Amino acid sequence: MKLLITGGAGFLGSNLADFFIAQGAQLIVYDNLSRRGTVRNLDWLRRRHGNGFKLVEADVRDFGRLSEAAAGVEVIFHLAAQVAVTTSVTDPREDFEVNALGTFNVLEAARQSGLNPLLVFTSTNKVYGGLENVAVEEHPTAYGFRDLPHGIGEDRPLDFHSPYGCSKGAADQYVRDYSRIYGLPTVVFRMSCIYGPRQFGSEDQGWLAHFVISACLGRPITIYGDGKQVRDVLFVDDLVRAFELAAARPDRSAGQVYNLGGGAGNALAVWAEFGPMLQGLLGREIPVEYCDWRPGDQRIYVSDIRKASQHLSWDPKIGKEEGIARLVRWVQDNREQFSF
Repeated sequence: MKLLITGGAGFLGSNLADFFIAQGAQLIVYDNLSRRGTVRNLDWLRRRHGNGFKLVEADVRDFGRLSEAAAGVEVIFHLAAQVAVTTSVTDPREDFEVNALGTFNVLEAARQSGLNPLLVFTSTNKVYGGLENVAVEEHPTAYGFRDLPHGIGEDRPLDFHSPYGCSKGAADQYVRDYSRIYGLPTVVFRMSCIYGPRQFGSEDQGWLAHFVISACLGRPITIYGDGKQVRDVLFVDDLVRAFELAAARPDRSAGQVYNLGGGAGNALAVWAEFGPMLQGLLGREIPVEYCDWRPGDQRIYVSDIRKASQHLSWDPKIGKEEGIARLVRWVQDNREQFSF
């Protein structure tokens, strides 16, 4: 099978590439290598697989290069994106061009390839907006949904909030509609917080990895809001398995939207609960500072993952305690990778 992964040297992309190369796939990694850590991830893939994949160093805004890369592929995993809400607020044009126009280019490259490849797109829970109309309760260490024990389902009305939410939401809807209008088999994953090895998290994106890296290296940590905001966290290996299942069952997955995260069983307050867990793993106190809430930050987001479970026979296998311990070990074993 011939596959294309846009953003294939990023955190998700490199883990996905590693899996499919090991399965014997003919793989193209398409990445402009602009994100922090992508060169390190690419070096890691080369150490593990040598020339077992092809690198195309290019941007998704370059339709010509993208069309060349998409020629002859059977599956496209479109992961390349501008991923930070804060960056989208300061530079909304860049955010739009990468996320909305870039995704449109991927769709057109797929449509014009003539092979009708399956396209799996990584959307975001931010397409549901701030969830202001959802009843939320405040508990001692975390916020909770009053009436949604399973979390947010795919039937939740869309409410784009922030330039990032708008650009990813527009892309999300384009991907859905290309399935309806052109018959292109597409799948949308609206993802919650993904974490794991090869993630060079920053304050703007990848909060769980950012906190682990900062704590291990003695760097300052700032908590925006009160630290009781909740996210459901999903270990990257479980996400890779969801990609594999979606690609293996296009008869079930094509034309569908799935909310993907750790679900209610892996929900976690970003510092009020995660902080003590991390301090326990490191065996010491971790000092933090608090600042005001950031624009568009949801008090709570938890994915209702029952549709993916029913359609794809998929459920998270790696719980938050095990997954976070694995990430801590990876950071501790690879301190030299974070010298930037």
